Amino acid sequence: MEIQLKELIDQIKKDGVEAAETEAQAILKAANDEAEKIILRARAEAERILQEAKKENERMTKSSEDAIRQAGRNLLISFRESVTRELKAIVGENVTAVYSSDAFARLIISIVESWANRPDAEDIAVILNTQDLNKLEETLLAALKEKMLTGITLKANDNFDGGFRIAVNNGSAYYDYSAEAVVDMLSNYLSPKVTEFLKEAK
Repeated sequence: MEIQLKELIDQIKKDGVEAAETEAQAILKAANDEAEKIILRARAEAERILQEAKKENERMTKSSEDAIRQAGRNLLISFRESVTRELKAIVGENVTAVYSSDAFARLIISIVESWANRPDAEDIAVILNTQDLNKLEETLLAALKEKMLTGITLKANDNFDGGFRIAVNNGSAYYDYSAEAVVDMLSNYLSPKVTEFLKEAK
């Protein structure tokens, strides 16, 4: 019976980690797919801009060429900023959707269990905003009941809107899984691809 219980616990942990990894992969894939669409639209738009700039350049005198080049650089900078904003908005929508779904609790449980298995992590605290803590507290307490006896605690902090943070070793280190931090991380991951494309489009 004890062996079956251990196998059941191991399977639950494995399922939780796999669910979290699958959800994370889904977010990343959705963001990548949307980024590819943005890049295709950007390529067509950049080509149109370049063709118009070339025609205009042929009609202009030498004295106006410098002004055209500067205008083109300004346009590309503005376009790059616009694409970056749109990309961040898309990533934000996907992260918000996951953090508003049932997968959010499973993600927290999976990450906490991973931290709990690390020998260098002690006094682990899961920090959520008050609204999310009230909504998820019962689920998290039930899932982490065993772990709570080893020093894992749940805390409220309204300094961030969504997501969660993990504090370890009595608050000496924080790991930020807030919605804002995750959006920034994924946007930073995808932005170099967009930047590379825009460099090629010059």
